[in-house]
Amino acid sequence: MKKHAWVIALALVAACLVAGGVVAATQSSDEQALQPTRPPVNHRIEAKINRLVAQMTLKEKLEQLTLLPDFMVTDAEVRNGLGSVLSLTDPAQIRHYQEIAVNESRLHIPLLFAFDTIHGFRTIFPEPLGEAASFDPNVGQTEAHYAAREAAAVGLKQTYAPMVDVSHEPRWGRISEGSGEDPYLGSVMAAAKVKGFQGNDYSAQDKQVASVKHFAAYGQPEGGRDYNTTDMSIRRLWDFYLPPFKAAVDAGADTAMCSFNSINGRPGCASHYLMTDVLKNRWGFDGFVESDWAAVAETRACPPKNPPSGDCGHGTSADGPDAAAQALNAGMDSEMTSTFIRDFGEQLVSSGGVSMHRINDAVRRILRVKFRAGLFDHPFSPYQPGETEAQMMKPDAVAAARDAGSRTMVLLKNPDNVLPFDRSKKTAVIGPLGKDQHDMLGPWWGKSRDEDAVSPFDGINSQSPGATFAQGCQLSNTDEITPAHPDAEGCSNTSFPDAVAAANAADQVVLTVGETREMGGEAESRSNIDLPGNQEELIREVVATGKPVAIVLFNNRPLALENIIDAKSASGPAPAWLDAWFPGVQAGNSLADVVFGKVNPGGKLPASFPYRVGQVPIYYNHEPTGRPCSPTFKYNSRYRDLLSCDPLFKFGYGLSYTTFKVSNLQLSSHSVSRWGSVRVSMDVTNTGSRSGDDVAQLYIHDPVASLSQPVRRLRGFQRVTLEPGETKTVTFTLDRSDFGFYDNFGRFVVEPGEIDVFGGDSSDADQTDSFTVR
Repeated sequence: MKKHAWVIALALVAACLVAGGVVAATQSSDEQALQPTRPPVNHRIEAKINRLVAQMTLKEKLEQLTLLPDFMVTDAEVRNGLGSVLSLTDPAQIRHYQEIAVNESRLHIPLLFAFDTIHGFRTIFPEPLGEAASFDPNVGQTEAHYAAREAAAVGLKQTYAPMVDVSHEPRWGRISEGSGEDPYLGSVMAAAKVKGFQGNDYSAQDKQVASVKHFAAYGQPEGGRDYNTTDMSIRRLWDFYLPPFKAAVDAGADTAMCSFNSINGRPGCASHYLMTDVLKNRWGFDGFVESDWAAVAETRACPPKNPPSGDCGHGTSADGPDAAAQALNAGMDSEMTSTFIRDFGEQLVSSGGVSMHRINDAVRRILRVKFRAGLFDHPFSPYQPGETEAQMMKPDAVAAARDAGSRTMVLLKNPDNVLPFDRSKKTAVIGPLGKDQHDMLGPWWGKSRDEDAVSPFDGINSQSPGATFAQGCQLSNTDEITPAHPDAEGCSNTSFPDAVAAANAADQVVLTVGETREMGGEAESRSNIDLPGNQEELIREVVATGKPVAIVLFNNRPLALENIIDAKSASGPAPAWLDAWFPGVQAGNSLADVVFGKVNPGGKLPASFPYRVGQVPIYYNHEPTGRPCSPTFKYNSRYRDLLSCDPLFKFGYGLSYTTFKVSNLQLSSHSVSRWGSVRVSMDVTNTGSRSGDDVAQLYIHDPVASLSQPVRRLRGFQRVTLEPGETKTVTFTLDRSDFGFYDNFGRFVVEPGEIDVFGGDSSDADQTDSFTVR
């Protein structure tokens, strides 16, 4: 009993420390052995930094810590030594300010120009959630490569990407900016994007430094409302939400953005635990952390009786000086938009609220990135302002975007092999998104223009000449707050005679439905995630014609499709369902490639689709419960009004125009030391008549552990292309980084015991074996 009491006492102390946000980021011997080697210190660069810092006045140092948006920048501020600028994309203005910085500021320190280049700069690729659906890190790396090339051409040297927030919240608009619900998939895609942006050396004139965001756990706001509170255990933070950040840092990301949200009561941009204990000390990160937009100001308490103004609210700091001191002392280095560090920095140093050592450390980190980015040697783009347009949308980038668009599409249903269509037959394109270019670019369109995009109709018509079009209804492209009624987002028709007539006159129908790009992204949470407006009725009327129908979803998030997914016709086949996400500038061509079978869809879902919004959050890697869900037994974890415990479509799910079989799961050993590894192999066979892609997926489960473990955890995947009848053997290696987990103190532990292994091509993988960790 004494031992038990001590355990309880320690747990209570830990819980109190966690609640106060002051838990030290301890590192177990298991995790220490897993640490990658950071690049060696460049003593030449460090010497240059030392010389510059020694020459700087305190005012100049505070200017270096200031990051202003384009509309707040003046020549005078640049001349005074301003550190960084965001959202300026005009190459002439960028060159103008850079010339002032390097020629007219006292110490000639170049500016760092940054922009949200999320899934392309001018050549827009599929949105990141779609990129993750490819289950192919090459898609993310290729997109980032071309995004960096185009952005760097105008003078941008930093990108606020990748966003790596794991999310179980389809209501949250920014789920489209990340890789979905799984930390392993998110980690692989995060590392790939960093490598694409930065290459081996981001001082190259076609590369940028990546800023991984939002640190941390921004993807799990209460209620799915953007900017809202996040509260979770430390072990859940480490197991689910931190791995993609760690992967990005390990891949070389040299900047990071702290998050708007509070986590366990502490704003992300005032969290010493996250920015200093974890990121800088535990992970060895020697770059800099910038705040998100006005996030430092938002730590202040709002004045009483005043409505929220957007620049206060958390209530963890009293005023501007307090907000600046807390952010700096927590480990934030560069303040975006608000200027409290610059305004109150001298006062804080004089009073002892912030040490000169901390100021110098922040300045050194910013200068280090500028030196690594090559800005002191090459502060300007190699292209004159009039030459930058020629660097946009080059043929290789456009071709890569088309390939990425088709590679990310997920075939959800295909009864009676409705797809692929025959291009020689008469095709009707119907629906509010059929001739749409604007929405195809997704919620982050960089500097692209609507006319850059190929609409679904144009893509279909190019491969099936003579295609016809009927809009059916119109969706509303607005960022404004909309009234809470069914027609708020448009598509309010009660009948669709033009759509029905077009379907009856055609041999086959491509029915384009979904969201607009304005319904996703930042500040675009939805309380209802079904098809907006009367699109479900549009589907029913078109399907009722009995013509072969392919329903194509363009969407920011998983949608709740319970009421329409089983739409049928009394006189024809049930429709096929294809999730196209928002595919980018080559949307129509990518879609046509898939619809007509030039490309066999091989994408898989990176996030589960619920039947209805009331199931949210619902995700495959949930923890077990003492009363597992059973829809037929009352005293189990269930909904009384839903006859399923599962989502509509599970993580990792996706069909093909051919069929596959995963078999012959083999382990190299059934026993392994906690420091050892085991190889897992499985055969993937194309059992159909078409060439196609499948994604072999490896999952594990620890059935008996000191802390309850998820029912399954993805630990490996590989997308393979197979000819009919062809078999490939796919091999993965599992080691302590896979079968270990984090405890309630944030320590990585590996426990002895059995580990179950599952192989297949979705999270329902049914090939199984097990091994024992000694």
